[in-house]
Amino acid sequence: KVLAENDQLRKEADDLGPRAELDYWKKKLSKFNYLVEQLKSTDVKAVLGVLTAAKSKLLKKWRALDIRITDAANEAKDNVKYLYSLEKYYDPLYNSDPVSMLGAIPGLMNAIKMIQSISQYYNTSEKISSLFVKV
Repeated sequence: KVLAENDQLRKEADDLGPRAELDYWKKKLSKFNYLVEQLKSTDVKAVLGVLTAAKSKLLKKWRALDIRITDAANEAKDNVKYLYSLEKYYDPLYNSDPVSMLGAIPGLMNAIKMIQSISQYYNTSEKISSLFVKV
């Protein structure tokens, strides 16, 4: 269910700011970290041991789900890390008058450019455009 929700298109209001993007990814990180911890539990390892011993056909599906969950957790972790790095640049957008916030914009643009070039997950035009709209 969590993976199905993860694959759905995001519906958001037009007036959300960059903090909303950070909050979104923090919630996803929390959900997927919980699932990853569950996958590492002794109960799950015991069940996997039984499935392996029985040469169950479910192992292929299980591994595919495990990979998808781990990838989604890694994406959320990576995105939260990069979005936190933007916080010092977008805080003036929330706390300053238009003239005062002008000084923060070049740094914010450079930081977003750096994220787009370095991030494994934020390097698509769709995701970086979504972030720019929020900014």
